[in-house]
Amino acid sequence: MLLIENLSVSYGAVQALKDVSLEVPHGHVTAVIGANGAGKSTLMRTLAGLTKPQSGQVTFNGEVISGRKPEDIVRMGIALVPEGRSTIPELTVEDNLKLGGMWRSHAQRNASLSRAYSLFPVLGERKSMRADTLSGGERQQLAIGRALMTGPQVLLLDEPSLGLAPLIVTQILELVARMAWDSGLAVLLVEQNATVALRIARTGVVLNLGEVVKSGPAAEIASDEELRHAYLGY
Repeated sequence: MLLIENLSVSYGAVQALKDVSLEVPHGHVTAVIGANGAGKSTLMRTLAGLTKPQSGQVTFNGEVISGRKPEDIVRMGIALVPEGRSTIPELTVEDNLKLGGMWRSHAQRNASLSRAYSLFPVLGERKSMRADTLSGGERQQLAIGRALMTGPQVLLLDEPSLGLAPLIVTQILELVARMAWDSGLAVLLVEQNATVALRIARTGVVLNLGEVVKSGPAAEIASDEELRHAYLGY
């Protein structure tokens, strides 16, 4: 389990996160939702080791990981899919995928590559094509597939819906939810599209100005009209 306890992050005088606590258990999706500026991406960057916390700690399977280098966190089993579908456009689909598992053994890479193609058949069909020839939805699948090449136990998904058609977003997130259930993967989903996120998540966490204002069953949060109007804008 990924456990976040009283996590605070500041950028100079700006408090991006304040005493954030939540759990990300294996086997299902935990959705963090909130408006722009709520601190969602800062949370993800901190968990991945890209931003140093001011206070608090993050533990994974009982071991403290906050403050560690990003590459060490990846090797421990935590993979980030950053906002913006960061793939390398000049490389082929397959080369992008292989980069994700470059530090693993040959057998592990081959097994993960086969799994990525099984989960995302379109990537297998386009494995010899450059990444910049893919559609937005295909690039998002490639970004997730590359993260899975690390063999993660925890997948951090930062705003996967940005720039994508609603139907594509739903298809990708429903696949992620099934993957979590089938393989025991722990998924932390940061998403501005609260409706879709709460539909596929088991647990919801609402962030506002860096603080947790509500956490609980996703269905309960989705049905809270006052909460939606106050913090989610719908």
